Amino acid sequence: TEVVVGVNKYRKDNEDPIDILDIDNEAVRLSQIARIEATKAARDEAACEAALTEITRRANEGGNLLEAAVDASRARATVGEISMAMEKAFGRHRAEVKTLAGVYGAAYEGDAGFAAIQESVEKFAEEEGRRPRMLVVKMGQDGHDRGAKVIATAFADIGFDVDVGPLFQTPAEAAQDAIDNDVHVIGISSQAAGHKTLAPKLVQALKDAGADDIIVICGGVIPQQDYQFLYDSGVKAIFGPGTNIPKAAADILNLIRSARV
Repeated sequence: TEVVVGVNKYRKDNEDPIDILDIDNEAVRLSQIARIEATKAARDEAACEAALTEITRRANEGGNLLEAAVDASRARATVGEISMAMEKAFGRHRAEVKTLAGVYGAAYEGDAGFAAIQESVEKFAEEEGRRPRMLVVKMGQDGHDRGAKVIATAFADIGFDVDVGPLFQTPAEAAQDAIDNDVHVIGISSQAAGHKTLAPKLVQALKDAGADDIIVICGGVIPQQDYQFLYDSGVKAIFGPGTNIPKAAADILNLIRSARV
């Protein structure tokens, strides 16, 4: 209902390329691994283990955890090792995925396009014996899940069965979730520029598991110059900011129908 020029109104047919720094994520990952291995090789392992043990002791019995963490850092413990030392006492937080229902349906009440896609979904359910099912995933270190929840809510109101994966999944974990939930589509929500690394790995993980009939789509902040790379990698559709939700749902439903012919 709010006009955002260039996003949901007065959009260009073809967006101008954005001058951005393209990072080779795999090269960065390998260099970081090499640095961690070098740090571990040069440290006093006994002193490091003693510092980590002290963190666990204080976590269980009480004491200044920040001080213990600083001491462990000085002994060249990694952040992961310090975290694991505390996890032994506290366990690890797992965010509970919560979505709302009815928000989009209420906003589009009386809208002919919204009613039409709802009708198409109901017709699909009658023909197939179940509703179109989508898994919305957040992979890598992308912790921005608001967009994923908005999409999940909207598609559920349209009539899709929607599952939402936890934050920080690996492509292999997301693929397994999709297989376990018997979905038609995986929607990758990307806000942190990991799409060129993570999307191809998800497509490959599905192929390796013999589930390449599951359609992979992407949404979020993705530069237009990256679209063709994603299409070439096996992504079937990309939906950027300002996407009209009923139209996107219709496009995805058509993809599902086409894949099942």
